[in-house]
Amino acid sequence: MAGPSTAERGARGTIPSGPPPRFLRARRRFRLPGRRPLVVTAVAVTLLGAGAVWLLYGSSWLRAERVRVAGAGVLTVEEVRSAADVPLNTPMVAVDTAAIEHRLRERLPRIAKVDVSRSWPHTISLVVTERRPEAIVEEGGKFHEVDAAGVRFSTVSKRPNGVPVLEMEPDRSPSSRHFGPAGLRREAVRVVTQLPEKVRQDTRSLRVRSYDSITLELTGGRTITWGSGERGEAKAKTLTALMKAQPDADHFDVSAPSAPAVSRS
Repeated sequence: MAGPSTAERGARGTIPSGPPPRFLRARRRFRLPGRRPLVVTAVAVTLLGAGAVWLLYGSSWLRAERVRVAGAGVLTVEEVRSAADVPLNTPMVAVDTAAIEHRLRERLPRIAKVDVSRSWPHTISLVVTERRPEAIVEEGGKFHEVDAAGVRFSTVSKRPNGVPVLEMEPDRSPSSRHFGPAGLRREAVRVVTQLPEKVRQDTRSLRVRSYDSITLELTGGRTITWGSGERGEAKAKTLTALMKAQPDADHFDVSAPSAPAVSRS
């Protein structure tokens, strides 16, 4: 049996190929409520983000108003605050902590380490660690403090108590030329840090002639030939034993700790 002719199909109208209109309207009604939570969520996130930005940068609630300093000893709190130059009354989040650290290190060489942090809601905290003078170099009536790394970090007019003087008298040996004044100074300070505490307290000066020729002058006219900073722990133990065994001696040689020598004038 033949199907409907073209004319018959035209008379009946075009048959739609998709789903019927009634189904489409139902599907739209079904989808519409599902979109609303997404829109509401997007608007809420946008508002929260804008509020957070305003709170951090635009409001007066989270602004730098105070600078707290801890760890200052020789330096005063005001010296640290002034050198830090913290931009007060600016948003806390905009304070450049790295720049503050750089200013402190550059302007106050006595500072070995500094921790800069934000203490919300209004305070910038500065925790400083000062360099400790292990020795001093006297020049022109002034005293240059030297730390454990051999760094000359400060000049003072009065000799600090309990800090030995470095007497730099380098010879013409190859080691002296190789290490130079800075290297010899570092080696001398290395020796200071190796000394037994009691010997360190009694040390008046260190005479440095070369890398492996460092001599200590103690109170009471006593001297110690130490050599270089190598094998420092063994030398310290040997020296302690010698001083205990012969307390009246005035010269100790521990440059070779396995073969020490003791003498009296």
